[in-house]
Amino acid sequence: MMARAGAASLAAALCSSVMLAFPPSAHAEDLLKVAVAQRGQWDTAIAELGERSGIFKKRGIAVTILYTQGGPEAHQAVISGSMDIACGGGIESAIGAFSKGAPVRIIGSAMIGSPDTYWFVVANSPIRSLADASGKTISYSQNGSSSHTALLALLDQYKVDARPVATGGHPATLTMAMTGQIDIGRGAAPFGLDLVEEGKIRVIARGSEIKARAHQTVRICMANTQALKRGDAVARFMQGYRDALEWMYSDPAALTMYEAFSNVRRELMAKARDEYFPKATLWPDEIRGLDLVLADALKNKFIARPLTAAEIKEMIQIPGPL
Repeated sequence: MMARAGAASLAAALCSSVMLAFPPSAHAEDLLKVAVAQRGQWDTAIAELGERSGIFKKRGIAVTILYTQGGPEAHQAVISGSMDIACGGGIESAIGAFSKGAPVRIIGSAMIGSPDTYWFVVANSPIRSLADASGKTISYSQNGSSSHTALLALLDQYKVDARPVATGGHPATLTMAMTGQIDIGRGAAPFGLDLVEEGKIRVIARGSEIKARAHQTVRICMANTQALKRGDAVARFMQGYRDALEWMYSDPAALTMYEAFSNVRRELMAKARDEYFPKATLWPDEIRGLDLVLADALKNKFIARPLTAAEIKEMIQIPGPL
């Protein structure tokens, strides 16, 4: 009996030693599946660079990423439960899904305004500005996307009767513009900026011109409610998201890693980052201009009626910093 007691004590001591030798992580590593709209953009690379750099791992999170052609696809993956989180989709699409009873909650802002978005024509196009766009076809990605609502706001602001057309992702849109399938293409920095520098395409409008959206959250991160029930995994993901964002604006190594991921020259991204992506526009902690966003969602028929204060509180569940 004494021998058994001694063995048990020894085992307990060894167990304690092992726990002290590998002090934690306070949490086991949780796997979160994240759908991200538009692969390769700077703002949609936060999850990718956070995973590659080991930043999420420090928060006890492992991330697998599915890239989609636009925000609505990413949102649908979360609505169906095949993915846990979506980042980079339009806020009106998320609000519309919640209003229809989808099991989703907004967990962070992903973009304020549309400083990264631009519309372009081929170099020899007779279109010099949006004033020449009446009756012309003009690109957005998918119905319900942030580029869709941005384009509607842009055309309304300038009172231009152009014809919006869904063209999918940026590579497909560029091909359509270069081959004359659409009159005015759509890009988002840094995609296509090398062609602007080379004089092959001309920018005729910028998302930063859209006054109605300048101070509004236009893209968000959202989570399936089942993911929110997994302890504090989503909160740790969002803290890793903040950590990754800080790193992307403070360490030149982030530009090198981004170049390896996106094939965008670090020199081009370093220039584009501060012009097209001020860090404050990507910070996730506040949904900005919510009253205007909700009014636009109603006007654009993403929701059938105004949401109540209780519904809004339920819909937006941004985890605080850890």
